[in-house]
Amino acid sequence: MNYVLLFLLLLPFKLLMKLSHKKEARNLVIQTAKIGDFVNITPLLAHLEKSDALLSRTVAPLAEHDSTLADIFYIEDHKSSTYSKLKLALKLMNRYENVYLLHPNNTNLFYAACCNASNKQFLSMYRRKWYQGIFYLTATGTVEHDKYSLTLENYLKLADRSLTKESYPKHATLPLLKPDTTPQEVFRTDKIKIGISISAGNQAKTIPPTIWKALFDRLSGLPCLFYVFGAPNELTRLHELNRVVGESDNIVNMIGKVSLEGLPYAISQMDFYIASDSGNIYIADSQNVPVILIYGPCCVEEQRPLGDVLLIGPNHIAPSSFVFYALYKFNHPVEQLYELDNRKLDDIYDFICARKRPLQEKKTSS
Repeated sequence: MNYVLLFLLLLPFKLLMKLSHKKEARNLVIQTAKIGDFVNITPLLAHLEKSDALLSRTVAPLAEHDSTLADIFYIEDHKSSTYSKLKLALKLMNRYENVYLLHPNNTNLFYAACCNASNKQFLSMYRRKWYQGIFYLTATGTVEHDKYSLTLENYLKLADRSLTKESYPKHATLPLLKPDTTPQEVFRTDKIKIGISISAGNQAKTIPPTIWKALFDRLSGLPCLFYVFGAPNELTRLHELNRVVGESDNIVNMIGKVSLEGLPYAISQMDFYIASDSGNIYIADSQNVPVILIYGPCCVEEQRPLGDVLLIGPNHIAPSSFVFYALYKFNHPVEQLYELDNRKLDDIYDFICARKRPLQEKKTSS
């Protein structure tokens, strides 16, 4: 409600400023969620060709290597005080002709409503509150989003109602950044390289080590290397995994060795990627890496990888976590949500066998 009061405070000045608004063909895209959500807005960014954006600083390493983006504002830089919020609102007010609101929380609705753009397209979703109506009155168009419609497609429809998920590919950096510091281990060609994420930003989406052990055991007949990607603070998760599966020379530690901006290139070298619903699975999908999504409590109708993907879900458990209604605690134990029974393990094995490339012998120094 505080943002409603701020908006009402600014409204007379906004109307006055509208008289001097110059129509410049500039776009503003507002999406302040995390890595996977950022990757899912890149088809819209590609369609718009060049845009400014209001984003989360979490995605800065990717966004700052994206040629579709010009000026970037980070929401975290404007939360410290009422003054900083008003300062950003005034900066955005007369700057744009087109505004696309993809993440309609109170903060983002406030900034979008303050803009005097002649074309303002807002996503309207299932968590919309009655008091947000004053913000939506400023929109020139809305796209209705429910829990079982695809976010990526609805993002595109904000710009053009005829666009679909097939209209534009996803990217993570554009062009693909290829850092010289990429670890040489990812370029091996003598094994099936499988990237995995053993933790998630939402810790409730973390696959237990016992589930990984069942997967490793089922794939033990294949010449696999498992590359564990993650941030430095995820090392404890790797130690937990090692305690369950035992130390193994086919587990390659990539934790803390690849920067976020270098992650798309490193993951592009993988033959497969396996994870729960987390940022890396969408980065892998954007690089056309076949992915195995163990989605647990998440709703895959609303958001999922769209390339070559095998979806593995729980047995007879309805989705309870959604893009705009993420849960951090679930009614079912995590071992049940991410359970891999023999049928699922066989499906994963067959998916990999059907797509594995011819291997080359590892070069050894003479």
